[in-house]
Amino acid sequence: MKVTELTSRQQAIAPISAFTALGDNHKLRAALEAGLHAGLTINDIKEILVQLYAYLGFPRALNALGTFMTLVNERKEQGINDIAGSEASPLPAGRSLLELGTSVQTYLIGVPAKGPVFDFAPAIDTYLKEHLFGDIFGRDNLSYEDREIATLGALAGLEGVEPQLMSHFNISLNIGLTETQLWGVIVALENSACPVVAQRATSALEKVLAASK
Repeated sequence: MKVTELTSRQQAIAPISAFTALGDNHKLRAALEAGLHAGLTINDIKEILVQLYAYLGFPRALNALGTFMTLVNERKEQGINDIAGSEASPLPAGRSLLELGTSVQTYLIGVPAKGPVFDFAPAIDTYLKEHLFGDIFGRDNLSYEDREIATLGALAGLEGVEPQLMSHFNISLNIGLTETQLWGVIVALENSACPVVAQRATSALEKVLAASK
């Protein structure tokens, strides 16, 4: 089997998410600059940070966007013209957000999503399908793989969400990210001075891989 590594661009995604989760704007700024140098466009990073509000809340996402906006403006004043990148296309016409989101969620997980929490609180199931997977994951200017790497970095940056982190490692494997690439996400976190975050991710990935054997 061919071993596929993460690209430099992909390696830059998880640290951005992790430092956004941690609220460490100083290290986030360094991670954002590293991301631009690694090939992430302005719109790539904006899209990552917008997505993260669904996992981390508006305060963290808005702070991160403000940090990034300041960085981009300062670089522009220095004569550095970063690549803007692609905007998202309009969402598919003729499909409701619930239909689109259900389709995207089912593709990512591999089966229709269901569970006792969704039965207990059906509204959260609707919000996940319509908003997270329809409104956000339905936008086409980031691949599902990139979105999952961003999600892994964010969840690894939070305490107490191991079940969700493990779920997204499983999703990542389901959509084609390899074990080698997922270990690459953890290496990227380690190399960005996120040892605690990297350890959380390591523990979750080890459990996922052990369960799949």
